[in-house]
Amino acid sequence: MRRTCLLLAGMLVAAAGCGLTSGSPMVDDVRPGSIGQGEPLEGADLTVTSKSFTEQLILGAIMGIAFQAAGAEVLDRTGIQGSIGSREAVRSGDADAVYEYTGTAWITYLGNKEPIPDPRQQWRAVRDADRENGMTWLAPSALNNTYALAMNQANFRKYGTRTLSDVAALAKKDPGAVTLCVEGEFANRADGLPGMQKEYGMNVPAGRITQMDTGIIYTQVAKGTCTYGEVFTTDGRVKSMNLVVMEDDRKFFPNYNAAPVINTRTLTEWPAITDILDPITRKLDNDVAQTLNAKVDVDGEDPHQVALDWLVEEGFVKEG
Repeated sequence: MRRTCLLLAGMLVAAAGCGLTSGSPMVDDVRPGSIGQGEPLEGADLTVTSKSFTEQLILGAIMGIAFQAAGAEVLDRTGIQGSIGSREAVRSGDADAVYEYTGTAWITYLGNKEPIPDPRQQWRAVRDADRENGMTWLAPSALNNTYALAMNQANFRKYGTRTLSDVAALAKKDPGAVTLCVEGEFANRADGLPGMQKEYGMNVPAGRITQMDTGIIYTQVAKGTCTYGEVFTTDGRVKSMNLVVMEDDRKFFPNYNAAPVINTRTLTEWPAITDILDPITRKLDNDVAQTLNAKVDVDGEDPHQVALDWLVEEGFVKEG
């Protein structure tokens, strides 16, 4: 039902009412650690939401568990299909909080065509634009879930490329050395392969580019079948397969930094939310995300348990 609802022409009005009639209380036995001292959210009934992929499920659980430790009763409505549904839930007040990505908001929700290269300026622009939508962006994390090219360790030792400029230079010097594995969407998007090649002056012939599903890309790059593959920078398989990510040294790809987005009315009523989430968000970076995502996608652990274990390990909350 949730998927059907969101697929109805992709309309915001439809999405706002979809997938939000269900949910279950979070019942973690947690208390304040370094966050939530004095339980400043006691008496609050808060609903957290997220999109449906691994990283979002973990971030949604992190947020909800933190709220519980600070004294709130929390309703779990994470796992909404697509991007629009979770955003509209917070905008409409059907949910109170979500971890969202700056690039997604700037380009997909707010309709801008050009990303802002500086991540902090990108966040400020989104924060300012979303005020009129009744949504408040808290401080962003260093976690940046964006596109990249990656290679295995053997090819890294052989070719030594560290940046996309290096890859472009290698393609020019030794065309046979560079093969690419990419998704079909990435292969055709202006902010994907065509734009990247144009920005870097990278000329890789079509015959040396293979399109395949995301999961297969990681496997093929790890095997060395492709010299370089399209990856997402926070994917757990980057770390588990020991891949080397090329630096986007010309800042072509948009910044997708994760930040808490709170319904402004909720934040006005419960301003302690900022102090609760800020220390957690500051700890989130690509290395942390890769580690947590791998626990789910590689090791098969439950996203909620992964979130709880991390919060306890970091001392943010205590169990029992």
